[in-house]
Amino acid sequence: MDFFYSQESLTAAQWALRAVVAFFFMVVVAKALGQRAISQLRLLDFVIALVIGNIIAHPLSDENIDLKGSMITTIVLVALYLCGIFGILKSQSLRKIFNNSPVIVVKDGEIIYKGLKKARISLDILLEELREAKAEDVKKVALAIWEADGKMSVFLHPKYEPVTPSFYQMEAQAFDFPVTVVKEGKIDYNELKQINRDEDWLKSGLKNLYQTDVKKVLLCTVNNKGELKVFLYK
Repeated sequence: MDFFYSQESLTAAQWALRAVVAFFFMVVVAKALGQRAISQLRLLDFVIALVIGNIIAHPLSDENIDLKGSMITTIVLVALYLCGIFGILKSQSLRKIFNNSPVIVVKDGEIIYKGLKKARISLDILLEELREAKAEDVKKVALAIWEADGKMSVFLHPKYEPVTPSFYQMEAQAFDFPVTVVKEGKIDYNELKQINRDEDWLKSGLKNLYQTDVKKVLLCTVNNKGELKVFLYK
């Protein structure tokens, strides 16, 4: 157990043992912190990012720390990370260890207090997340799940869902994603070519419709009907 203690030098094997112990220690710490603390990061990603960042930083700022040892530690940690990812794909048991399970916090308009405790979030955080999901009333929520990455999935009762064309069996227009042809006063010629337009067409449109030129345009987009939408510098 000498690798636990401070000493002038360590063997490669002792550095590797330190890495293994640190990795699994940080997994336990991350699990204890809960999903909120590692929001938007999977547990394994959080651990590897936190540990490797510190390992590489120390030998760069402290001349008494051997860079070779830090490199060995990093290699071992990366190997453990890749093994963990592969294990998660293959083993359901490992998936349960490394991936937090989704937690139900609201069901049929009722707050599940046990779920709040399990997810380690307060009532204020729950209400904040519901507001961000445009659910102003808990009673309108059919299901709210606290996901493994620290985000909340919210599903409203069908009677509170926004009305869509499909509800009235109406035919909706095809999705139209506008193409950016001018950004910060510069023409994107590749995008113009993609929509079979040229520079003269663009400049003519800006002049006739908006009485301006390219250099004064902050952003200009074109929809599939060839219509320009222009935002000028202000």
